[in-house]
Amino acid sequence: MKTTRFFSAILVLASFFTLSPAARAQSAKTPVADTVVVHARVYTLNAGQPWAEAVAIRAGKIVAVGSDAEVGKLRGAGTKIIDAQGRLVLPGFVDSHIHFLDGSFSLGRVNLEGAKDPADIQQRLRAYAAQHPGTGWVLGRGWNYAMFGAVALPHKKYLDEIFPDRPVFIEGFDGHTYWANSKALALAGITRETPDPPNGSIVRDPQTGEATGALKEEAQALVARVVPKPTRAEKLAALRAGIHWANAHGLTRVHSAGGDFPELDLYDELRRHGDLTLRFTISYFLDPPELRPQDLEAIETARKKFHDEWMDTDVVKFMLDGVVEAHTAAMLTPYSDDPSVQGKLFWDPAKYRAAVAELDKRGLQLFTHSIGELAVRTALDAYENAAKVNHTHDRRPRIEHIETVAAADIPRFGKLGVIASMQPLHSYPDADTLEIWAHNAGPDRASRAWSWRSIAQAGGRYTFGSDWPVVTLDPWIGVQTAVTRQTTEGAPPDGFVPAQRLSVAETIRGYTLDAAFAGRREKTEGSLEPGKLADLIILSQNPFEIDAHKIAETSVLTTIVAGQVVYQHQ
Repeated sequence: MKTTRFFSAILVLASFFTLSPAARAQSAKTPVADTVVVHARVYTLNAGQPWAEAVAIRAGKIVAVGSDAEVGKLRGAGTKIIDAQGRLVLPGFVDSHIHFLDGSFSLGRVNLEGAKDPADIQQRLRAYAAQHPGTGWVLGRGWNYAMFGAVALPHKKYLDEIFPDRPVFIEGFDGHTYWANSKALALAGITRETPDPPNGSIVRDPQTGEATGALKEEAQALVARVVPKPTRAEKLAALRAGIHWANAHGLTRVHSAGGDFPELDLYDELRRHGDLTLRFTISYFLDPPELRPQDLEAIETARKKFHDEWMDTDVVKFMLDGVVEAHTAAMLTPYSDDPSVQGKLFWDPAKYRAAVAELDKRGLQLFTHSIGELAVRTALDAYENAAKVNHTHDRRPRIEHIETVAAADIPRFGKLGVIASMQPLHSYPDADTLEIWAHNAGPDRASRAWSWRSIAQAGGRYTFGSDWPVVTLDPWIGVQTAVTRQTTEGAPPDGFVPAQRLSVAETIRGYTLDAAFAGRREKTEGSLEPGKLADLIILSQNPFEIDAHKIAETSVLTTIVAGQVVYQHQ
């Protein structure tokens, strides 16, 4: 036994002196790796070393990046070897805008994404009813405005035909308009006399005044409050399914933009039980009309307790307007298809500006949902004011969505250090985008639709996400859309606002290093280099080397978080 150990030591010493001086120095400083990924095409996002062959990991962090020969010297008797077989390795992806618990629940509910028309929707609902009999609520999501033709809004009659005595409540794909049947409306007590709530609208039949079943913005809460609440066990089961789903698509961190803050104890329970394999940045959703003392207490209490590499809560989310399709996005001028509407802000500008200044003074990062030009400008104005009155620098406030923006405001992102948090798949040029969104917005605004390249060229920075469950959290169709500005079928031929296309490298950066920057974590995440967290993914194909219209077919073979394999493709 002693002889064997002696010769092993001699071999280790000999191998050490065969290394280059730089590698020998690294080996002398770096302990034996827990895991090494070898035979890879590693795209590091590190400007000083863009490509490599191998990565070494120890104690959840990257300890070396280099050639197979160099990193191989860090193997020990217990080192786990992952052979990438020449495949592309990237930093783990970040989804910079997500509603995680809502998305997790959607995995087990009615899914209307991709339906063509009311008949197709009804077919899916009948199939769901056959598999889920009973009298309980039917919940789901995913319909879009184009499915209902020129009226662009759903009607309760389509649901009533299938569920005359069972309540149905289905969220639109964008989360801004909901669809209820007659039974659900009755349970909610919605009648001809029910007034519209603040920041919401009950769509009514112009002849009878009856609710049609479409509920815009905050009107959905009238029904939501009578929907049975899920149990704690159901929430935990949904979150576990959602985390697995996210890991399977290469996500290693998500930025929650609403809906998850009230459930912080659930995420903490998952962490304590070792079930948290996805990192979370969770924002506090600040409702209008103003910032209150109880809001500040909740925010400060949470960020003292949850502020580490797994759970971070030093973010506050505002919502300034709605969406273009429902004419609730706040515009500078009237809508193209209906000059009588312009959309309105959900916040009084003065109260919003005051809240932004107070939260900025406390060092909190701010997200503001702003889709129309007026909302975008209002957010930029408030951020500029906060920086002036607080003398703050590098707070990295964000504007979420930015579906259209006034030309004069594009350079302000870079000038003010405001990050454009955008969702490539929202720009997917299907019927909803081209026939409803662009029709409502008009050609001038549509010419600046999802202007990520223009913002970058003017000195701004962007980060990418999904807004799941608004669209799938699978980032690869988002990457393809950012690169092509076309559908998977290649329409429109010249692309939708093709000047905004990005390269594959620029798009990947938007999901990795720039996403880390947007989360104020670029020093520890977002690229593959020594000292950073060992969050990385191995892909089935290399988006740099294939037809851009095939990027959406990419699948994740392996996801590693904190040095542990959390997903392995079977």
